[in-house]
Amino acid sequence: MRALSRKPRSKFVSCGKNSNPSRKGGFKMAEPLLNLETVDKVEILTLMDNYTDVLLPGSDIVQRPPLAVGGQIPTTTVVAEHGLSLLVTVHKGDQSHTVLLDTGWTAVGVIHNMNVLGIDPEKIETVVLSHAHMDHTGTLVPILERINHPVDLVLHPHALLSPRYLQMQDGAKLLFPKTLDDNALRSKGAELVWSEKPTPVADSMVGVTGQVERVTGFEKGLPNAMMEKDGKVVPDPILDDQAMVIHLKDKGLVVVAGCSHAGIINTLLYARKITGIQRIYAVFGGFHLSGAVFEPIIEDTLRELKQMDPAVLVPMHCTGWKALHRFEEEFPQSFVLNSVGTKFTLTS
Repeated sequence: MRALSRKPRSKFVSCGKNSNPSRKGGFKMAEPLLNLETVDKVEILTLMDNYTDVLLPGSDIVQRPPLAVGGQIPTTTVVAEHGLSLLVTVHKGDQSHTVLLDTGWTAVGVIHNMNVLGIDPEKIETVVLSHAHMDHTGTLVPILERINHPVDLVLHPHALLSPRYLQMQDGAKLLFPKTLDDNALRSKGAELVWSEKPTPVADSMVGVTGQVERVTGFEKGLPNAMMEKDGKVVPDPILDDQAMVIHLKDKGLVVVAGCSHAGIINTLLYARKITGIQRIYAVFGGFHLSGAVFEPIIEDTLRELKQMDPAVLVPMHCTGWKALHRFEEEFPQSFVLNSVGTKFTLTS
């Protein structure tokens, strides 16, 4: 099997068969499916999110983009959109690897923010897609063009399914744009790596969960998501939803999600299962708790997350205004309000 690293390439870690959950909401622990290397430091830079605020305060682990450079306030700044893109760099000794999770919605937003923040796309070694919706894949081709070297693109096989759409109550179908074409992606230097099962990247310093097992009773996915399969219209469980997981030395797991269509609690439980590591140290990404369909499960999510007690909690993107405020109320020490351009530095 081919490697998922650029400096140097390393072999895939063998992944075994998934064990069944021993009870609803939990897992019977078995041999880890993902043998992660511990890392000394994790840096997560927000290239795109739904919110921007140049006046937010920082902290020991949170670095906000500067209001001025060399005493001069610039005429341009980062922009926000309904999308997500995170640049993740892991360090172990003198080794480091850079992985891009998702690419936002529009063809210009992430590229603009990279330019403002002084990011060199050629440093990206691996691109991971949390799932195939347009607000996570929109800038993929322009970014591949700027990476300008072969790059591993890690995605679930269902990411290429089309057509997919939302079935509205009035009968209307809202068709998702088809943003992924395997031939077009390969022509831009992407080497497609299918991640239905847990997949190590970056010399096993980063893991991709692959398809997340769904065991909670309250996380039921996007109820009006539909797709066409074998000529029939069927519900779309968005099985391509996946997250990244990192083992920070002496701290625990750092989980980085995209939209959590499988459910953020399901995602965290699965991260524990596939790594064999119980401590959830930090959680980043979209929790998909926005809107009338998902707001009723905010309290269930809070209850389960409190039991995990992460030291760093950074809900993003599709988490929603009401959920963000509840997280801030219930996790006053660990909650951080994200903003485009914010960089998080976690150390062992």
